[in-house]
Amino acid sequence: MAHFHIKKKKGRPYLYVREVARVDGKPKVISQTYIGSPERVAELATGQGQQIQTLKVEEFGALWLAQQIDKDMDIASIVDGFVERGDRETGPTVGEYFLYCVWNRMVAAVSKNKLGRWYQRTAIQHIRPVNLDALTSKRYWEKWNRIGEQTLHKISHAFFERLWQIESPEADCLLFDTSNYYTFMATRTPSELARRGKNKAGRHYLRQIGLGLLVARGSRLPLYYSIYPGNLHDSKHFEAIMDEMFGIVCGLHQTKQRLTVVIDKGMNADENFAWIDEHARIHFVTTYSTYFAQDLAAIDLDHFEPVDIEKNQRLVAEGQEEERLLAYRTTGEYWGKKRTVIVTYNPASARKQAYTFETKLDTIRRELISMRAKVKADAPQWREPKAIEERYLRLCQRLHISSRLYRLTFDPSEDGLKMSFRKDPYQVSRRESMFGKNIIITDNMDWTTREIVEASLDRWQVEDRFRISNDDELVGIRPIRHWTDSKIRCHLFTCVVAMTYLRRLERKLAANGIDRTAEEVMDDMRHLHSVLTLKKKERKPVRRLETPSKTQAEVLSAFNHRVDEDGGLQPIVG
Repeated sequence: MAHFHIKKKKGRPYLYVREVARVDGKPKVISQTYIGSPERVAELATGQGQQIQTLKVEEFGALWLAQQIDKDMDIASIVDGFVERGDRETGPTVGEYFLYCVWNRMVAAVSKNKLGRWYQRTAIQHIRPVNLDALTSKRYWEKWNRIGEQTLHKISHAFFERLWQIESPEADCLLFDTSNYYTFMATRTPSELARRGKNKAGRHYLRQIGLGLLVARGSRLPLYYSIYPGNLHDSKHFEAIMDEMFGIVCGLHQTKQRLTVVIDKGMNADENFAWIDEHARIHFVTTYSTYFAQDLAAIDLDHFEPVDIEKNQRLVAEGQEEERLLAYRTTGEYWGKKRTVIVTYNPASARKQAYTFETKLDTIRRELISMRAKVKADAPQWREPKAIEERYLRLCQRLHISSRLYRLTFDPSEDGLKMSFRKDPYQVSRRESMFGKNIIITDNMDWTTREIVEASLDRWQVEDRFRISNDDELVGIRPIRHWTDSKIRCHLFTCVVAMTYLRRLERKLAANGIDRTAEEVMDDMRHLHSVLTLKKKERKPVRRLETPSKTQAEVLSAFNHRVDEDGGLQPIVG
């Protein structure tokens, strides 16, 4: 309840509006807003000025949504179930520290150092009161220091177990992929997780941490995650976690007898498929590099036919039959067994690759012309054929293109070295025949071509989770600013929880006929404010919500709430 409070300084009265709530079971001032000087007090008392005075404006909508999504999951109670409060411990529990971090990453991710200041701009005290002075990076360090690797493993397992109980996701077809996130950790800082490797953001010179994510196809809900050193190859990590990952998923009540995991070519390894072959219940769909199957990828399009998938049906309805995805089906021996092989052709991808290919060929031609001119001029360091060929090879490597597309010849003579080059028509045409092609391999021999292609195409669903993890506003995993492995694990866990909650939000809205992304909804709801106002000649300030927009009202309705005429948030009855 808001009320006026007068402070006297040097005998002069100054007016404040205070709001009090219980924090840790004790009454505490959660908000104090300065109104003004004695003259301002007199103005309010006599009713001069505007009809309604706005005293304080705070973000409300997005944070309220985050609370609604957490209600049935209750991440704080999950964590506190494994980490008990100390005898002399005061303030938020360890679970609440995780909770406030997750909510922030669902709305507008900031560092732990800025977390308290961010919450000061929100209506957190009217959603879940907390002593904001306790939300500091130092306190996070102290709290998270109590979470060991095994404890966090139990917490994450309990979290996903509760998620399965509430959401009941179909787990007969799963999507697994990996990504990595750079950190600014110094080279000499000890860490088993932060290692240098091929960074997906192009920051190869920085240390990075790997994250593996298993997502249920269709629902796009994460079911399992793993953290691994940044220099470990994806296939090696996949091999290391298969026993645990599939053991957990196969224990689900919703899991059917047959379980298929969809992966990409980065996970391909003899050991991995040998393990899958040994487990009759588990099957796979993977992609295969056209580089290692060029004859297969160069098959003429006359052998391809359209696949009966939703995208092709839509293209036919729009009169764009030539844009349909085509497929060629065969079998072959891969990883020691006979597998079903699908080669797909995407016309749009083929055009894009052809444009890139021609651009690179033209770049090489211009560079070769320049090289030939230097050789003809007998320029220093351009007199040895072997050195010139090495420069050409480095050029091709930089452009990520085969060096066999051009043939270089050198002819020593009395007048000096002569250089010539020409394009290899066979190599060029063979490369062009592979444009737009993708190879899919599976041990589901009884699946139709449509089922196999759709399963492989659905890898975008797990890639979409990684995309949102790189959003600067939502989740915001990178850059990882922690410098100890235990804190890195806690940070990534909160990010995975936030990622999961945002997907739950999308599903909740979709069930109510609202087809919007979490990014759009959170950005929209951040503009629904809680406002502390004072009406003319009133003795007490009143807190109310702004009138929601049409889209904001739809979101509130999806959670069975509405804003009444007085600005109060009310549940919808009936």
